[in-house]
Amino acid sequence: MNGLSRMSLTHQINHDVQLDDFCIEIRERACTGEFDEQGYVSLDVIEKLKALGVYRALVPKRFGGDECSPREFCELIERIAMADGSVGWVASFGMSPAYLAGLPEATLHEIYKDGPDVVFAGGIFPPQAAQMTQEGIRVTGRWKFSSGCMGADIVGVGISPRSDEGVAQLPRMAVIPANQVQIDMTWDTVGLKGTGSHDLIVNDVMVKEDWTFIRGAASTLPEPFFKYPSLSFATQVLSVVGIGIAAAALNEFKQLAPGKASITGGAEIAQRPVTQYEFAKADAEFQSAKAWFYQTMDRVWSEIITGQTPIPEHIRDMRLACTHAVRISAEVTRTMQMLAG
Repeated sequence: MNGLSRMSLTHQINHDVQLDDFCIEIRERACTGEFDEQGYVSLDVIEKLKALGVYRALVPKRFGGDECSPREFCELIERIAMADGSVGWVASFGMSPAYLAGLPEATLHEIYKDGPDVVFAGGIFPPQAAQMTQEGIRVTGRWKFSSGCMGADIVGVGISPRSDEGVAQLPRMAVIPANQVQIDMTWDTVGLKGTGSHDLIVNDVMVKEDWTFIRGAASTLPEPFFKYPSLSFATQVLSVVGIGIAAAALNEFKQLAPGKASITGGAEIAQRPVTQYEFAKADAEFQSAKAWFYQTMDRVWSEIITGQTPIPEHIRDMRLACTHAVRISAEVTRTMQMLAG
């Protein structure tokens, strides 16, 4: 093993230890109700996600990032989601370089001028009417479901620009410094309460046109990742949160079942044939769905890094695999809850 390989291996081991420690910590903190009660992931946790490399993972190396593959990023999010779903969901928006790549390169240099660990949150819907002027685009409105906005450095909001003549343009996202945006803490739900998916309010902010982009538009950046279908990837990074939650449910049940006996004196849960059958069925369905999820991702990524254009049917399969993985993950999690009593 050469010196560079040893350095890479040491770095990976150190990162794995750091990730394990982080996941233990957020699991313990989540169990206290910290994130649910305050309605967002604590800001020191966002800083730790930065230290783990979540926000630099997909940033090009020339901007100081790590330039990871789609699978490497999704596996990282899955691991975090196993510890806590809300933190995993917020961390998944480290995929923002896929969106921001629609900006001009000069704007990206400005965004990453102080380093690659930039936290982005978006409020896309409903797109708000915005007036195009000679100075830029005048943005005003309210947007819902901006997950992770409490810890964001920049935010993107959906706009429908119109020229002075009233001609409608393609819907865009306008990128705005977080300190120019008001957050209305409206997120009140049963599940994933800690995602902090609050409303964003912008009041008469002028945004230069080169700080706007069309969501899902082709990027001009040359790195392989920016040839990967961005809207499919946006689906994958959220789907993998469900995979992480289901994996955690299976693990929790395996630890709980051997020691949980019936109050009526019956056999432990783990010894009941129906439990063994239902667990095996759920585990097999989950492992199959997860394998297909990553298989479709790997196939398209392989096409890209070998200079091929992804086959449309393979992109379709990625979306199908996401839908299937989310459905199976939800079913598996419910099954584990019911089996646990």
